[in-house]
Amino acid sequence: MGHAALEVADIFRLHGPAWRQAQRGHLSLGQLKVMSAIEQCRSAALGGHVLRCDGCGTDQVSYNSCRNRHCPKCQASAAQRWLEARSADLLPVEYYHVVFTLPAPIAEIAYANKAAVYGLLFDIAAETLLTIGGDPKHLGARLGVTLVLHTWGSALTHHPHVHGIVPGGGLAPDGQHWIACRRGFFLPVRVLSRLFRRRFLEALQQAHHEGRLQFFGEHAALADAGSFARWLVPLRQCEWVVYAKRPFAGPEAVLAYLSRYTHRVAISNSRLVSLDQRGVTFRWKDYRAKGRTRYKTMTLGADEFMRRFLLHVLPGGFHRIRHYGLLANCSRSANLALVRQLLQVPPQAPPPDSLPGDARPAFICPHCGHAMIVVQTFLRGEPIRAPPQQAVPP
Repeated sequence: MGHAALEVADIFRLHGPAWRQAQRGHLSLGQLKVMSAIEQCRSAALGGHVLRCDGCGTDQVSYNSCRNRHCPKCQASAAQRWLEARSADLLPVEYYHVVFTLPAPIAEIAYANKAAVYGLLFDIAAETLLTIGGDPKHLGARLGVTLVLHTWGSALTHHPHVHGIVPGGGLAPDGQHWIACRRGFFLPVRVLSRLFRRRFLEALQQAHHEGRLQFFGEHAALADAGSFARWLVPLRQCEWVVYAKRPFAGPEAVLAYLSRYTHRVAISNSRLVSLDQRGVTFRWKDYRAKGRTRYKTMTLGADEFMRRFLLHVLPGGFHRIRHYGLLANCSRSANLALVRQLLQVPPQAPPPDSLPGDARPAFICPHCGHAMIVVQTFLRGEPIRAPPQQAVPP
């Protein structure tokens, strides 16, 4: 298959059925649902409609999307909708990008405890930023934080970390003025790293004490409280990676960054190169290399590619984008209005009322540019669900 046509869905459709059979009992219901959704996305299985151009008369069949949040094909429109909703939140200040990464031993147990460990990663990273930002020795202000979860490295390996997008300053404790960061400097990463490490390990030990962690295979012995306590000792002594990047070049750059990171899952179709008898070849970035040599290609067997992709399926209902502090959902609008007032930002003019005749057609003919209308719809087949598991003979 050529690069232009290759998609993750092609790999799942061609190799998924046999691999599911071989993995019988080893895939979760969530992983099976994701496979099924991606395989059926924009195919006759989900139904669709027939469009007809009122200019040149061309007919076009359009199939429905699966809208699964793990589907590479469905994420572009979801990201665009989210960006449009968030663009009104941007402030005329510097923005900083911070990254909190879990050490490899914790990443290993996180796979079997996604909701618990990923939830702690979010909450402790936010708590660390808000605590250090609120300390008068550093900034002494209440920050606003948006965190985005990534669970993958460029080679699709399991690498849980959160990206933080933070305005360069915060609201003073009295709520009467804005305190800006020193230009080009956010918060000391060493201080952030130490607090993040201490608070995360405390919370992880508490989760173990409350029975919220499960352990399997080579980690089964960690279910014992004493073994778990000994396992934590070296994690208190090693360095935890917290990285703060230089400020973005204006609010527009923040939006450009968000458009790349907020709704991306594991790998985009554009990174796929080929699918042949050797397996799946895709582009990846080797961060240990420098310059152009860091951009490489990797070939994995189709089974291994699907296994790595499905490592990153999130628990049902788990939110991978979260807002804290000034940007918390419950009070974001009021806080941003106050900050804009303190920064003396002119109020945004409301969008002009659009007239009914000004509405842009939902579908445009690719040949002549005229509007296309729906002339026929057809229903989907069975709803997206996990393929039935066959019973194992006694």
